Amino acid sequence: MNNADSAGTAKEKVILTGVSETALLTLNSRAREARRPDRILDDPRAVALVDSIDFDFAKFGTTRQDMALRSLAFDGQTRGYLQQHPKATVVALAEGLQTSFWRLDAAIPNAQFRWLTVDLEPMIDVRSKLLPSSPRVSLCAQSALDYSWMDKVDTADGVFITAEGLLMYLQPEESMGLIAECARRFPGGAMMFDVPPSLFGWLLRRGVRTSMRYTAPPMPFTLSAAEAANLVNTVPGVRAVRDIPLPLGRGLIFNTLLSASHWFRPLDELRPSFTLLEFG
Repeated sequence: MNNADSAGTAKEKVILTGVSETALLTLNSRAREARRPDRILDDPRAVALVDSIDFDFAKFGTTRQDMALRSLAFDGQTRGYLQQHPKATVVALAEGLQTSFWRLDAAIPNAQFRWLTVDLEPMIDVRSKLLPSSPRVSLCAQSALDYSWMDKVDTADGVFITAEGLLMYLQPEESMGLIAECARRFPGGAMMFDVPPSLFGWLLRRGVRTSMRYTAPPMPFTLSAAEAANLVNTVPGVRAVRDIPLPLGRGLIFNTLLSASHWFRPLDELRPSFTLLEFG
């Protein structure tokens, strides 16, 4: 039963803990952005999903446009790959409550790409209950670190892997191991991920408080833009690394600072890195 599409259905109580709970935080940020008249992200599925969930979203505190911009950055690079490989499989690792499939499906005429969601069983259960099914979407209930999900990927028409909001919550050796195995298993494919800057690693490893009632989980894995660029030299199978700028958002001051953080090299250590890897 799809509660999200059933009029008059009671809201679904959702209980997630630890890193999985951050999926509700990012969902709420996208939905609140999508409700704005001056929105930078069109995401009606996120709005419907929030409206179908019984959860105290206010505990996360205020929302910011950066979560929406992150999703737009991932959408843009995924769509770029799909323009070259229209029948490719997109693998969304630890997808949480992202609604990327529906945004891309609406943006691409006569879309043919396939989608594989890889996430823990409690999250897959929530997605199965509250999001509509599609013959082009498959669900895999397991950790991204259980590499057996790779056996389920059809590589014939290309593979694009997203790790949106994932790697920072893993141990460094886990993140690097996942990147290396993806590079080994999917030649000709690509992978995009985001991580916070190394300069703030000491703070992020303790967890960041977003409100008086919520502290984000520790983030043990960080990379500067320069460190990410060096993956082409340290990870076999990575043939190119691209540093992806965030799309412009809302507000002159915000956009000025955003542009400066990407193009003014001394600020590289202060900004999150959005990295696209191309596999040889």
